[in-house]
Amino acid sequence: MKIYENILAKHEDAGAQLLTTHLHYVAILAQKIASCHGMNEATAVAGAILHDIGKVSPLFQRTLRHGFMRPPGFVFRHEIASLFFISQVDDILKEDIVNMIVAHHKSVRKDVAMLGLLDLAEYDDGFKIHSSDFHEWVPMALDILHEFGFKVHDVSLDEAKANYDFAVEYCRNLKSGCSKWKGLLMTADYMASALPEITNKVVGKLFIKPELSFYNRRNQLYPLSLINASDLRNHTIVTAPTGAGKTDFLMRRCCGRVFYILPYQASINAMYDRFTTDLSNTDAQIYLQHAASNLKLCGKSYEERIMQRHPGASIKVMTPHQIASVVFGVKGYESIVLDLEGCDVILDEIHTYSSAIQAIVLRIVEILTVIGCRVHIGSATMPSVLYDRLLSILGGPEKVYEVRLSDDVLKTFNRHVINKISGFDSAKYIIADGVASGKKILVVCNQVQRAQNVYSDLKRMFPEIRKMLIHSRFRRKDRQKLEKELTSSFNTMDNACIVVSTQVVEVSLDISFDLMITECAPIDAMIQRFGRVNRKRAIEQIGILKPVYVISPDAIENALPYDAEVLSRSFDVLPDGEVLEENEIQQMLDTVYPNAKFMNLDYSGDVAFMGGKWVLKELRHNQRSAMLEAMDINSVSCLLESDEQQYLLNCGEVRTELEIPVSYRFVAYLGLRQCDSGSKPFVLPDSAYDEEFGLNSDQLKKELNKPYDFL
Repeated sequence: MKIYENILAKHEDAGAQLLTTHLHYVAILAQKIASCHGMNEATAVAGAILHDIGKVSPLFQRTLRHGFMRPPGFVFRHEIASLFFISQVDDILKEDIVNMIVAHHKSVRKDVAMLGLLDLAEYDDGFKIHSSDFHEWVPMALDILHEFGFKVHDVSLDEAKANYDFAVEYCRNLKSGCSKWKGLLMTADYMASALPEITNKVVGKLFIKPELSFYNRRNQLYPLSLINASDLRNHTIVTAPTGAGKTDFLMRRCCGRVFYILPYQASINAMYDRFTTDLSNTDAQIYLQHAASNLKLCGKSYEERIMQRHPGASIKVMTPHQIASVVFGVKGYESIVLDLEGCDVILDEIHTYSSAIQAIVLRIVEILTVIGCRVHIGSATMPSVLYDRLLSILGGPEKVYEVRLSDDVLKTFNRHVINKISGFDSAKYIIADGVASGKKILVVCNQVQRAQNVYSDLKRMFPEIRKMLIHSRFRRKDRQKLEKELTSSFNTMDNACIVVSTQVVEVSLDISFDLMITECAPIDAMIQRFGRVNRKRAIEQIGILKPVYVISPDAIENALPYDAEVLSRSFDVLPDGEVLEENEIQQMLDTVYPNAKFMNLDYSGDVAFMGGKWVLKELRHNQRSAMLEAMDINSVSCLLESDEQQYLLNCGEVRTELEIPVSYRFVAYLGLRQCDSGSKPFVLPDSAYDEEFGLNSDQLKKELNKPYDFL
């Protein structure tokens, strides 16, 4: 193949990758993806070669040279120029090829910069702009296509215009739907751009069905391991206490590639470690996807770290935020839908989500059923109203394998004696007694600032005892270190220690303490917290009870992030001075949550899927989702002033480890300066952060002279 060293696909400052090299890599990946999804491989390869052929235009090539300054009003979309060549394929393939080419960067209509195909067709002469000097560059474009195996013919300006008009008319008449061909091309294009080279080794790691026989293990201690998992119904709902073997059972229900979805970063880190250990003797490719995944993957090769972000994993461990775009049709959602199609999707601890995220998860479940996924839901606690809603979405008992443990088995999971206390003053005496008797003590608060205050008090009271504070507002590198320390050295200690935490310990962290003090939380969240005490299951441990002390909600000045009425009902249903009976938990849940109160996403105005079908037209995407931005998640990041220079001079992992994730409302009204690199973090004074305490909102308010009431 001719090299065409003067024709680039990427900017000189970004590596100056040759166009022929890029097209070659995209074609390899497109063919692999098509093969694994039962799509026409020849169409995939043809679309992959054609998608960027418009980059041959001198107008575009100038934009890739060092020092190019875009003149005012300059417009050139290489994908539109690429459409001029669709007559090089059979007529029967044209529509699929247009799907692959026309919107792989821009929505065809109402693009954020109004540069989509239909935007330009309506408001400007899109063909005239992109056919400039056409006869000068078309021979080279055809030569490249010929080198890739196309049976080319000359393309006149009239034929190019006819191709352009065909694409415009086709896009104007599109109905609602999600384009698989667009998803395929975007997947192949982004992966080829991210990896320095595409080898047989890289391609061979994609779309491997995991070998999961490891999870067929049986153990009397884990009752779910004794239950048959081969029921022919597609979907699963299993409710069982922590330690009953839910993860193994859910994995036994899987027969294809697996998406394992958990609510928190800490929990998916732990699950990733578990899978990599469990399946170390297989060829399963296990990917971890969240904002700080590169920190967790430190030591892996560049190629391995890059592949984590892309489709084709045997098992992908993630939070629902990584696939929420499918609900709202945000850019790139077609790639996610294609990757999910036909897979097994495990939603673990589904009850833990806030109302907004829970509404999104319910809509995700609807989409999963439509795209042929097998959905498996596991939970230690689920109100009947939520259970019934999920059962209905999945098609009812005829399509869902429902698994519960008998009352006799549940009694063997009684592990806690619950005690109600009036406030933290009472807790101090309990902690002192626990320290004196060598107990490992876990204190859980509902808000970061209260956790910091409690930790400060305990540090003064017990200076000689080993302690830790862990919550979400640490620099990512500091949080990573704390998680590792918590699950290793703290978890194996035989003498007294104290850990003060927020909700980050609730799900999937494999830790076991002797005693807990917790602020009152919703009943389902509290039961999850209780699972961090007396967690280790062994024959000699069955029947042993350990204490949990719950602080009355009356002692909590600010109920946020929870509803005060829910806290009050949750506190009322708890026993006091008595065993928490596992077979009574369902009744407690239904008492606290008697009615269905599910947020209606359809009012948000930007959903892509509604009423069991796609409502967003094909080849379009929403530029943003107000609903996604409003969710109370760590959606933005902060950066310390002293870290800013290092942040600017580095990229990738170094930047990630310096970021402090926060919700947008944390910084919305502070007027902070924003860094213009990386994830554009907000810059904080160093005095607002301490490696032991994390981000201190009290100190930040003082520094900025702001009255804003942080959580």
